[in-house]
Amino acid sequence: MNYECNPFEKFHTQWALVTAGTKESFNTMTIAWGSMGTLWNKPVITVYIRPDRHTCNFIKEQETFTVSFYNEEHRPALRQLGTLSGRDCDKVAQVGFEPEFLEDGITFRQASETFVCKKIYAQQLNWED
Repeated sequence: MNYECNPFEKFHTQWALVTAGTKESFNTMTIAWGSMGTLWNKPVITVYIRPDRHTCNFIKEQETFTVSFYNEEHRPALRQLGTLSGRDCDKVAQVGFEPEFLEDGITFRQASETFVCKKIYAQQLNWED
């Protein structure tokens, strides 16, 4: 893979969607906290999802998820996708995003780039720590 990306700027300058589930049932949410780097000699993307978020259950149930980035023109849609809950409405349809079903994940046609990620570790953060 030959890909140029500044891992220190990616989450800082662009919002992203994290998406998990199946073609029949999936959810996505906007994330602005994350990182890219190396862990256990593997390229990794780390995302942070509160346990009360609807997408968290989809992440827990699946082995893979996607992290997709968007051009600035999609910022209003990403704001809405981060505010609305998939428990209450079809927020993807409301913002007009078109799902694209990949072999190992789900992204949206509006994405400028998508990373398909395999879950290798999950841990609940403790505020005391």
